[in-house]
Amino acid sequence: MHFSSSSVSSHPLAAYGWDEGWETEFIPYSVHNLLPGRVVRVDRGLCDVVTATGVVRADTEFVVPRDPMKVVCTGDWVAVDPGGSDPRYVRTLLPRRTAFVRSTSSKRSEGQILAANVDHAVVAMSLAVELDLGRVERFLALAWESGAQPVVVLTKADLVPDPVALSHLVEDVVASAPGVPVLTVCAREGEGVEELAALVGRGTSVLLGASGAGKSTLANALVGDEVMDVQATRDMDGKGRHTTTTRNLLPLPGGGVLIDTPGLRGVGLWDAGGGVGQVFSEIEEFARDCRFHDCAHDAEPGCAVRAAVEDGDLSLRRLESYRKLVRENQWIVAKSDARRRAGVRQDWKRRQAEGRAAGEAKRGRGPWRPAPPQ
Repeated sequence: MHFSSSSVSSHPLAAYGWDEGWETEFIPYSVHNLLPGRVVRVDRGLCDVVTATGVVRADTEFVVPRDPMKVVCTGDWVAVDPGGSDPRYVRTLLPRRTAFVRSTSSKRSEGQILAANVDHAVVAMSLAVELDLGRVERFLALAWESGAQPVVVLTKADLVPDPVALSHLVEDVVASAPGVPVLTVCAREGEGVEELAALVGRGTSVLLGASGAGKSTLANALVGDEVMDVQATRDMDGKGRHTTTTRNLLPLPGGGVLIDTPGLRGVGLWDAGGGVGQVFSEIEEFARDCRFHDCAHDAEPGCAVRAAVEDGDLSLRRLESYRKLVRENQWIVAKSDARRRAGVRQDWKRRQAEGRAAGEAKRGRGPWRPAPPQ
């Protein structure tokens, strides 16, 4: 079935990212009279879904998976009941194009999806505090791995009135974010907001950062309305306070949609080897000339990466940050693989038990029932 671009662009959900691809994905569900919608907020098993007829409340009971990576998330496209109940039910999730994932802080090697179907990852870093370049690199590794295009926004630029000092800060971030746009913004004064709006004016953007980074103020500036609560800045250190407690999807007046997220205290990597390599692309380039293909860039002879540090072509801070993120990612991948193997063993044991029970039932030794899930 072919859909004209004009019919899709005039669809009531076009402002939320509906396109020909989603139209095609939804064909199997439209024949059952289900409605397409996009999740704009999730809260304790219920979610707000925007549909062609408006925002509806929906229950996620029928799409609760064992895998935490497959739970309903802000930004998901879903099929919901056409009506008749309140709340309605989410019947299925459409396959995600991208997903921004971090590891949970529980050390249980589980991933947590922060936003789905994202095109841009806007990393907000406050200039009210000392810049943590390692944290910037960590965010960017996750952003690249998600499939989104990262953007770094240095907020509260008015707190650095010296233009020379500000330019040095920007240079430091640019050096830590190869291939990534870096903008300075003062959302309260509107400075830099128009430039950012132009970057995120198409597709879906997720706004990420620590509590107090000015994300809600920035979201309000982009939306052009006071849609997010903002608390006053503390006089003692210029920091904002934590205000956002859920992930909210907001349409932007110039096009595109924005997902505002709560402040992130921890940003653990989650199977982000490709993202780490992209953030540290110059190190990966130097590494091609190392004597050993599995060089750890530590004490091996013929290490081109350490030679670059000694020659002043690579900063020691960048190399140490790279090593740290590589080690962390290797650890989480190893833990995740072990967890997957345990899950496979549990499924195998369950199928074995069901097979034995079915055999017993055939021989008349008792009723057969499926084994309970592990």
